[in-house]
Amino acid sequence: MRETATLRSLHDLPPHTVRLTLVGLFLGLLLAALDNTVVGTAMPRVVADLGGFERYALVATAYMVTGTVVGPIVGRLSDLYGRKKYYLGGIGLFLVGSALCGASPSMDWLILARAFQGIGAGVMQTMAFTVVGDLFPPAQRGRAQGATAGAFGLSSLVGPMVGGYITDHWSWRWVFYINLPLGLLALVALALFFPPLRPHRPHRGIDYAGAGVFILAVGPLLLALSWGGTVYPWLSAPVLGLLVLAVLAALLFIQIERRAPEPLLPLGLFRHRIIGNALLVMALTAGGFFGTALFVPLFLQGVLGASATESGQMMTPTMLAFVGGALLAGQTITRTGRYKLQAVGGLALAVSGMLAFATLGPETPRWLVVADLVWTGLGMGMTMPTFTIIVQNALPYEYLGVGTATAQFARALGGTVGSALFGTLVANRFQPAFLAALPPALQASLPADRLARLSNPRALFLGGEGGVALGSALAPFGQIPAEAAAQVHQALRAGLAGALHDAFFLGGLVMALALVAVLFIPEVPLRRSHHTAPPSVSVAPARSERGG
Repeated sequence: MRETATLRSLHDLPPHTVRLTLVGLFLGLLLAALDNTVVGTAMPRVVADLGGFERYALVATAYMVTGTVVGPIVGRLSDLYGRKKYYLGGIGLFLVGSALCGASPSMDWLILARAFQGIGAGVMQTMAFTVVGDLFPPAQRGRAQGATAGAFGLSSLVGPMVGGYITDHWSWRWVFYINLPLGLLALVALALFFPPLRPHRPHRGIDYAGAGVFILAVGPLLLALSWGGTVYPWLSAPVLGLLVLAVLAALLFIQIERRAPEPLLPLGLFRHRIIGNALLVMALTAGGFFGTALFVPLFLQGVLGASATESGQMMTPTMLAFVGGALLAGQTITRTGRYKLQAVGGLALAVSGMLAFATLGPETPRWLVVADLVWTGLGMGMTMPTFTIIVQNALPYEYLGVGTATAQFARALGGTVGSALFGTLVANRFQPAFLAALPPALQASLPADRLARLSNPRALFLGGEGGVALGSALAPFGQIPAEAAAQVHQALRAGLAGALHDAFFLGGLVMALALVAVLFIPEVPLRRSHHTAPPSVSVAPARSERGG
């Protein structure tokens, strides 16, 4: 198709055009989602080859920051100028970034290439969810959005295995080079079959000032949250400076958007009852779940004593349940035309699973841990497509891009904030919990400096039983009975369990707040066409806000 598809002609697209467009979309989305998990597996080999261990985390941070920042910007631009050019451009940027990553001669080069690659990934992810909204009206898009959300769960499942195989049998550079043929396939499919979609309405230029200040607000915030407590202390000058800059830029951004004739991010989105509550739920859910999910392998290996392989095997059913939940919710929403039951039911499952996880300990049977993970994963999978559909159903079609991108941004920001806060909580809670579990007589017999060295859960991951690992750790201080080493080992497990329990419990409470917020989202029947206007929606800036 050479002409831009009109709003009504979206219903008349040939089925093969829709199917082939979806194949290209999902292939591109899967590449972008896989890249994070695949690269994580290869990073130890990358550091061994390029050095720069002290900048290890920046490889992931650079990708995350640029990908998150670019979403709302490209979502708004696609509303004004069409989706196709941006999705194809996003794939192109991603492929160039992949080639640069694979050719990296140094860690600094790799970090910059990952930032470039993240821009392309952010565009691809935003456009994938938006174009599904283009191809199907709300009442019909449940299945496709469920499959789109399921692609993220699938990437978490197969990414580490693919990354490990490529790194072991080829080279870590092929973790990036493998994107090139697959990405080119997606690029060709979309170039040939992707209809140029754009709402036909006049617009009044680009909000350059808003875009610039948005980057200045979100970029420093994400960097501060990523670096706080890891690269720099939370109260250090770099972290506090970034947070102050983010707050000031955010206040300026609000003022700019109130007066912009064509705002980058219409503030009316947040005032709308359905959209505002849905964005809040997505942020809280991501903060509670994704902020604590990264500690699950720590629990499985450090508290239960599972090996890395066993840990992966225990988490595999969780990812399958996540994908199944996303597909189930999508199917049910499409069949019934309703979303409230899936929203409440999915969150209720996830909240109960998270709170139950906070009660598990070193002696919990592994089958019960897996059952709880599956329960939680099923609930989270159900929520992923549901809230995207809720937001899209409440939006006028001309705001589909920016509204969808804002929903994804809320989820990404919530997950980043949650990861930072819960990471700090676990780090601060571990030592008190460890000391409380250590027998007083043994604690009194160890000098303070020796006790400080032992107050680290790293010994739980050194391999072998705790007595062996801790026997080596205690050897420099003289002969330590095996019984004492075993007691320290048990205290370390109990201390780690206690710190993680606090994180899982608070994560469950945050998600419970999201469940309460869901109750205030009214049930609105899903629209069966794009040109049917959603009820009571006004996202354009008021005349007074523009200074008129």
